[in-house]
Amino acid sequence: MKSTKLQRILECASMNALRSKKALFVAAAAIIAIPSAALAGDGHQDNTWAAKQAIKGGQARNVILLIGDGMGDSEITIARNYQVGANGRLSMDKLPLTGAYTTYAVQKADPSKPDYVTDSAASGSGWATGHKTYNGAISVLPNEKPVPTILELAKKAGYKTGDVTTAELQDATPAVLGSHVINRDCKGPDAMATCAVNDKVNGGAGSIAEQLVQTKPDLLLGGGKQYFDQTVKAGQYKGLTVAQQAQANGYQVVTDAAGLTAASANKPILGAFAKNNMDLEWVGPKPTRTGTEPAKCAVNTARTASQPHLVDMADKALTVLDKQTRNSRKGFFLQIEGASIDKQDHAANPCGQIGETVAFDAAIKRVLQYQKQNPDTLVVVTADHGHTSQIVEDVTLGYTATLITADDANMTISYATADIAGSQQHTGTEVRIAAGGPQAANVLGVTNQTDLFFTMKRALGLK
Repeated sequence: MKSTKLQRILECASMNALRSKKALFVAAAAIIAIPSAALAGDGHQDNTWAAKQAIKGGQARNVILLIGDGMGDSEITIARNYQVGANGRLSMDKLPLTGAYTTYAVQKADPSKPDYVTDSAASGSGWATGHKTYNGAISVLPNEKPVPTILELAKKAGYKTGDVTTAELQDATPAVLGSHVINRDCKGPDAMATCAVNDKVNGGAGSIAEQLVQTKPDLLLGGGKQYFDQTVKAGQYKGLTVAQQAQANGYQVVTDAAGLTAASANKPILGAFAKNNMDLEWVGPKPTRTGTEPAKCAVNTARTASQPHLVDMADKALTVLDKQTRNSRKGFFLQIEGASIDKQDHAANPCGQIGETVAFDAAIKRVLQYQKQNPDTLVVVTADHGHTSQIVEDVTLGYTATLITADDANMTISYATADIAGSQQHTGTEVRIAAGGPQAANVLGVTNQTDLFFTMKRALGLK
């Protein structure tokens, strides 16, 4: 009897304890839920889950690198303010993971010391090869020895490859992927005075133009036709132009937008759409010492319709490379450069600079559409170095122009590193790097420009 009574007492106590625990749990849940509900109701999304989802390891099938030449944070902000307003977002702003990387070069005479302000040759060689080098070097070490590039390694491993730019294809950023010369000015067979060791007449690999077609990316699209029209001076193709050498090696050579559209995906394509750099998208007021009246930018009506836009070249590259790799286990490596952001920053031309940034952003949008359908693609958007332009309060001691933005507000832009008749200078600042897809988390934090080579190499599983 006593035993039964004791048993009932124990059972009752146990049930009360369970009720207490349940009540405590419900209360705790309510306490946790209250701030969550408050956060959910304030209109600001919690991105924790999205950030976790964006971090993917493993291997990518494709890598697409987009370079805005000279596109520092200031240049991005100027273009954003003008095109979509201060609270708007460009396509390049929508990549899920963002960091910054340092851009310095090294001194040729003493590579243990940094050269704090890089040019496009040294910076491009950094992400193309994983090695720091001196300003002016195209994928050679400070001792002038060539080193393999990400495009060359990808091609050797069986990936398709592409190199797209709005500059001359022989300009530094596109050149670093498929050529090795000791001076960036050695663009064609007639321009080898400062690169005797690389000259074909001396047993070298040749000019940048010659080496690009010898490396044979599946697509070469941009300007620089004049260098492809120069004559090879030695070797197997002596007497032919570089373009004819390309044709002898299976390239379709096209020179206008219609030719690009018609080009077959079954053969390599060399598209040279301008004698030098491709024409600008926009024009507008040039800065003065006393500023300008607020104005809008305008479409460059002098731009010939025979030239494809960067988004057209990007679309063709994606279409061709996707078709070429559709039945292959391995995909492609593609670099796309918005080149004249830098060139118009040098020229202190705000509308030229903004128009090229907006055109570059259109190419990014097209790439992100492709990535959405092909999530095993690593997309990286970055710059090679910073530049001069700054948003300022009012007229400065430099040269300023004022534009009317998408906010219907005035934005004053200053250029102050050179006289207006000279060339504005690069800056030594770190620049934005943003990415999405496999291995994208490696852009987080503050990294070095050379780290990008290893991120892309790891993504493609290259040796």
